[in-house]
Amino acid sequence: MMHILENTPTLLTERLILRRFTPEDLPAFFEIMRDKETNTFLPWFCPQTIAEAETMLYERYLSWYGRPSAYRYAICLKEDDCPIGYMGLGEADSYDFGYGLRAPFWHKGIVREAAQAVVSRIKAAGYPYITATHDQKNPRSGAVMQAIDMKYCYSYEEQWQPKDFPVIFRMYQLNFDGNDAQVYQKYWEQSDVHFVENIET
Repeated sequence: MMHILENTPTLLTERLILRRFTPEDLPAFFEIMRDKETNTFLPWFCPQTIAEAETMLYERYLSWYGRPSAYRYAICLKEDDCPIGYMGLGEADSYDFGYGLRAPFWHKGIVREAAQAVVSRIKAAGYPYITATHDQKNPRSGAVMQAIDMKYCYSYEEQWQPKDFPVIFRMYQLNFDGNDAQVYQKYWEQSDVHFVENIET
């Protein structure tokens, strides 16, 4: 099924501005990406210099804005429009939904508020589903997935790169047609270690 071609349209919620990153956001982006608490469970090393952060900003966000379709957001508070986190959708067949928020802003419902707006936009654009994964040791990320009605499907082990150690991931999925029987199987099939847990919701 074809989906609407749009690239990171600005979205407003009660407290947030969800918008594209700009080159001027580099100092704030550096603060997000070097926050060790924020990035503990994410598959990259924190940048050590502003130059490293600039490369990450271009590769993961600015370069994507020239594509026909993308969802690569800066999460900003309305009060100052300064990025405090990020949220986005992968364009592979997994439609992987990911997010991160600076630790000082945790436990305020900010990621949930942003996710509800972005997922609603993705659904309206005609995507069939989204998936998301989190480290088994980071159940708070799973709570966000549950809060936006994603369903736990299975767990699997992956040798995480570039950090190069084994991680058990939990895979969640939200089907926009309501057919919960449809499950993205690629992670299951690629991993020799996979199983279904009893996850409390």
